[in-house]
Amino acid sequence: MNVLIAGGGIGGITAALCLAKQDIQVEVFEQASTFTEAGAGIQLSPNCSRVLHHLGLAQDLRSHGFLPEGTQFRDWKSGKVIAESALGAAASDKFGSPYYHIHRGDLLAVLIKAAHQNDLVSLHTDARIVDYHEAKDDVSVTVNGSTHHGDVLIGADGIHSAIRATLWGEAKPTFTGNIAWRAVVPTSALPEGMVRPMSTAWWGPGKHFVHYYVKGGTLVNCVCVVEKAGWEVESWTEPGDLEELKTDFSGWHRDIQTLIAAADQTSLYKWALFDRPPMPSWGQRRVTLLGDACHPTLPFMAQGAAMAIEDGAVLAACIAQDSNIPVALKRYEDLRRARTAFVQNGSRRNAKVFHLRGIAAWLRNRAARKASSGAMDKLYGYNALTAVKQ
Repeated sequence: MNVLIAGGGIGGITAALCLAKQDIQVEVFEQASTFTEAGAGIQLSPNCSRVLHHLGLAQDLRSHGFLPEGTQFRDWKSGKVIAESALGAAASDKFGSPYYHIHRGDLLAVLIKAAHQNDLVSLHTDARIVDYHEAKDDVSVTVNGSTHHGDVLIGADGIHSAIRATLWGEAKPTFTGNIAWRAVVPTSALPEGMVRPMSTAWWGPGKHFVHYYVKGGTLVNCVCVVEKAGWEVESWTEPGDLEELKTDFSGWHRDIQTLIAAADQTSLYKWALFDRPPMPSWGQRRVTLLGDACHPTLPFMAQGAAMAIEDGAVLAACIAQDSNIPVALKRYEDLRRARTAFVQNGSRRNAKVFHLRGIAAWLRNRAARKASSGAMDKLYGYNALTAVKQ
């Protein structure tokens, strides 16, 4: 069997490694000239880190990542802690796998290293797939004048997926009214101890600000979301203006002002957040989708990459267990659709909850303080490695 994957990002390479783990040959086609990840930090919760550990990547993740002690929510102005929960050893003990913070580029580098070392995985760059041809017994793509045949084609080509457009036509997204900023800050530029070894989210009226360590604690990753209109560029690589970011968070706590002032301006980007509802169907016959291509997720649950990583494990198991490809792909989709829709809808809900004002914000804070310690069990306790029953 040979599987073709359009897209060499985190989701596509993870899927390739999961398939190779099942002794399935894979070809990955990446449109860029190199395998790179735009962006800064990423959170790897236990539901996806267990997949990466299963692939033998634990040592590299520990080398490049950061193990946070917990998650904390704070008031935008006073800095008062609204609520917090433990991660670290508590998460590892409870869920059987750790919670990492890691730079996106570092994670992709770890995955690419493993792919290069696997004889079943072939990587192609400068190889954009824009269309495919499906016959009775295979599916083929033509890239740079060469035709490649496979039993399956997986569209892991992101939020602007060409495979999705070929399958289902162009779908127009909806602007959420939110602009997201992202930046990294050298830890050496900050007062010692100012940033705790946690994922910290500051909630404010119409805005929120998240920060956490990456690069082994040498950098602080910041993601800042603001409700505003008039600029709607959906791109991960659009440079941002530091003065505009300062204006957006004027009046916030002094720690936020310090972080913004120390931001590396060469790594400052902003993008408009667009939303797409859960899709009723992902694939047809020998072609399916994975990750942002079928369930793009707003960054309010830190689960976008996690869902793509879970997808890869479930998809590989389905293909390995059933030689009837259309049946296997339908099984994969049926197993994943409700799970990913749950995260999409939860992220959409959090976009409103984080930005509440007045009495609604007071009620939210009170509820957060009383939240059950098991509130994240459904999310973090999911095991993609056992989701496909024998």
